[in-house]
Amino acid sequence: MGKPLQKTGLIKQVNDDVVSNPSDNTAFSQVLDSRLSRRSLLQSSGALGVAAALPAGLSLFADKVQAGVFSRDNIGKARGLGFTPVPMSAADTVVVPPGYSARAFYKWGDAVGIAGKMPAFKPDASNTTQEQALQAGMHHDGMAYFTLPLASSSSNRGLLAMNHEYVDNGLLFKDGTAHWDMNKVRKSQNAMGVSIVEVAKDSGGQWQVVRPSPYARRITPHTPMQVSGPARGHALMKTQADPRGEVVLGTMQNCANGITPWGTYLTCEENWADIFTTQGIPNELEKRYGIGSKDESYRWSELDFRFDTGLTPNEPNRFGWVVEIDPYNPQSVPVKHTALGRIKHEGATVTLAPDNRVVVYSGDDQRFEYIYKFVSNGKYNPNNREANMRLLADGTLYVARFDDKGKGEWLPLVHGQGKLTAENGFADQGEVLVKTRLAADAVGATKMDRPEWIAVDPYKNGSVYCTLTNNNQRGTEGKPGVDAANPRANNRFGHIIHWQEARGNAAAATFDWDILVLAGRHDTDVAEFKGNMPKGAEFGSPDGLSFDHRGVLWIQTDVSASTANIKEYAGMGNNQMLATIPGGHDYRRFLTGPVGSEITGIAFTPDNKTMFVNIQHPGEPKEGDTDPAAPMAISSWPDGPQGGRPRAATVVITKDDGGVIGS
Repeated sequence: MGKPLQKTGLIKQVNDDVVSNPSDNTAFSQVLDSRLSRRSLLQSSGALGVAAALPAGLSLFADKVQAGVFSRDNIGKARGLGFTPVPMSAADTVVVPPGYSARAFYKWGDAVGIAGKMPAFKPDASNTTQEQALQAGMHHDGMAYFTLPLASSSSNRGLLAMNHEYVDNGLLFKDGTAHWDMNKVRKSQNAMGVSIVEVAKDSGGQWQVVRPSPYARRITPHTPMQVSGPARGHALMKTQADPRGEVVLGTMQNCANGITPWGTYLTCEENWADIFTTQGIPNELEKRYGIGSKDESYRWSELDFRFDTGLTPNEPNRFGWVVEIDPYNPQSVPVKHTALGRIKHEGATVTLAPDNRVVVYSGDDQRFEYIYKFVSNGKYNPNNREANMRLLADGTLYVARFDDKGKGEWLPLVHGQGKLTAENGFADQGEVLVKTRLAADAVGATKMDRPEWIAVDPYKNGSVYCTLTNNNQRGTEGKPGVDAANPRANNRFGHIIHWQEARGNAAAATFDWDILVLAGRHDTDVAEFKGNMPKGAEFGSPDGLSFDHRGVLWIQTDVSASTANIKEYAGMGNNQMLATIPGGHDYRRFLTGPVGSEITGIAFTPDNKTMFVNIQHPGEPKEGDTDPAAPMAISSWPDGPQGGRPRAATVVITKDDGGVIGS
């Protein structure tokens, strides 16, 4: 996810043309080669059928976890998919199955609803810097629904918390990056961050944003945030502006999300390194996180010197964290939890262990990076929200290693254990976490193909899925090679991995693993482009991933505009969202998005009768920013030609008969 590359012909991901992991750790392709060739998983086009063979979790506890993490009605587990799949589409609109309706209702530039401060969106991009701080940011991403009131199961009124991942200066400003000044920098910054809006059904049963609302809030790169955990007050976190290393201004490049059992929102700092530049040759830590000497996209560092590491060398260490936000209290201070590690976080998926310890999964979204798990020391108490909000400050961070026998283990990133010592550059636990990638290198974690969203099955304890979006550098010179079951020296389509925690315990030290599905297409003779989903349900570059309250797994795709519907993706249309129930082989396309958009962010009401989905960057060009002289050259969604420019938006989807989504 994120801003498109400046170069053409590459899968979308900022800085992904530069692999920043130089370690000699085993790559997942090497592991998969041994594992899958031995099992001959591609002998047929049927389901890989592994999930069904793994030990079942404790269903009663699974219900407990689900009820704790997500408010839901007692609607039961889905036994099948009940909608007619939609065909691939290249139309500039959102397409959903017959019997469903989709409507954009919270768009970039819409007021969040702060009383007395509700500026209208101006289609000519003339909204001021100050107005943008009161409006929806650009490029909606991860999202969660919170019931109103807290701890209820309300499906008619709630809060939506969502990320605004990045900016397109060609859309944000009338003249793009011309006449670049601090005012433009500030407006660009105010277009990132997080929105919290109140939503409710009106008298006609239509969902609307409630304005004004006492809950309405915008969080930007200027919002003060507390630091928690071992890196709080660490020397590597201190700056001239914050000599104690305890308060950071803002969050940015937020991608994917999590929701806690106690009703808080977890937003994830992903491509934060793209904002920073260094005046000289990057040091070891900067190289490992992808900080370079140029930023031709955002250009903040030219005028806001805290993003110039030559002047503020520790400022990058204050980003790359999971941030906890209380959506119910607009006066609350967000918290950056350093115990969860500093990476390019793609999600922070929360579940509970049988003893009520909190477990958080996260992917590091870059080629050849790792999958992580945090396990709290304290235990979730449903009767003590205040205490629960301290649980993510104290615990153990692990990184995954996969072996060739379908087994895996979680390697602790703990100072003093193994190579994580002062002699190897890790003076204490705070330094281990600031240097999470280097620590994971040192313990021998398994390199993965862009780990992104992670989803936990609500009906099968310890059953976890992760999207591995793509890796077009697999098999290139100096990079890990191909494997027999996934012979993709140029892996453009990706796959979804599944693991089953030992004994169904999310806090376990070991797991079994296999592959849910290999993305790709059927109508090709190119082996590395073949998928093994059913014909008619072809997809590529899986990214967003989430279970609904019935145990249906929803898969969202993020094919770069430089690749979408052309080259190896020719004829596959725009990005899409599919549904499946793990253990079967029924994959159905539920939604296709507008031209140039990514499908991302998903949330459900407790009755599963309303789905919220985010449409990010409609009209994304094949490279760089939108041409400010022709903002609607590619897409005019959602407002049409009269709208002035395409706008990312939250779409509300309901079934025309008022029924359960997907049934």
